[in-house]
Formats: sequence, C-alpha cells, structure tokens
Amino acid sequence: MHRHSILQQLESYLNQYPNESAMVARYISFVKTNEDCFERSLQIGHVTGSAWVVSREGTHTLLTHHKKLNKWLQLGGHADGDADVLRVSKREVAEESGIVDVVPVGDGIFDVDIHLIPERKDEPEHYHYDVRYAFQVTGDEDYVVSDESHDLAWIEMGQLHKKTQEESMLRMARKWQSKK
Repeated sequence: MHRHSILQQLESYLNQYPNESAMVARYISFVKTNEDCFERSLQIGHVTGSAWVVSREGTHTLLTHHKKLNKWLQLGGHADGDADVLRVSKREVAEESGIVDVVPVGDGIFDVDIHLIPERKDEPEHYHYDVRYAFQVTGDEDYVVSDESHDLAWIEMGQLHKKTQEESMLRMARKWQSKK
C-alpha cells in the first residue's frame, strides 16, 4: 500500500486547510485512481515533491529560476517511483541547491498544488500533483546553481511578489508568515 502514507497526509492537510478542499479532493482522487501515480511515465500526470526552503532566521525563502518553465519557483522535482515524497523533496533541495543541512518544519504537508505542465518536444501536456514540505536551513546557506536553473536566490518573504505573481507561491509565503 505505497499510496497509504500520502493519502493519510492529504487527509490531515485537508483538516488543517478546509478552504483548499476542492484541490485536495482532486489530488486524493488522482492518487486513489492511479496506482502508478509516483511514476513519471504516467502521462496524464504524476506526483512531485517540492520544498519551501527558508533561511535559518525564517525571513527568506530559496527560489530557483527554473530553466524549463522560466519562472521563479520553489525547489522540487519528480518522485520517480518513490512514494516517500518528503524524502523526494529533501533530495531535490540537495540536488538543486547543494544545501544539505535542512530539517522539516511542521508535522506534514505544508502546501499542495496541481498545475499544468506544457507540452514539450518529448512529453505531452500533463499535470504535476505537487506536495510541498517546509524545510529550514540549519547549516550553511550558500547554494550552488544546478543545470536545472538559470539562477537561485534567497528572497525576503515580504519581497516575494517582486519575483513572482504565482498564487501558489504567494500562498506559501502567507502560510509561512502566519506561522511566525
């Protein structure tokens, strides 16, 4: 029952954020309907894991200027068959930034988003069912820009709107600031 953990986490998230019930219900339905939901080969869409990485002081978030999407976003990527999406998210932090000293903040999912990924030469248009976990840096905040990014930057929470108008990004900033 490799989907059991994510379904439990989504139910818990729904209890915490009932105003997001439509999106969470759609996510739960997708996971229940598709046994291979963690596989990139599922062409209608797949589960992805992302990380809302915050500085030691909790005042800044680390964003990537994503090469393929040409947008400032949180770090993250494909589960590639791994049903432990928290582990996927933490792995993506290390792969995309070189930062390894991070700890999860909170007891579960920080945010959920479902977004359409445009068709590319070798992939049809599909959805990313994205689970986002909050992580706080506990060590060195210096990063390395990977080949998946144009750039990385620490952005002060109150200035996030200058880098992106993506509602899901602004929603995560509001959630983080409400926890302080």
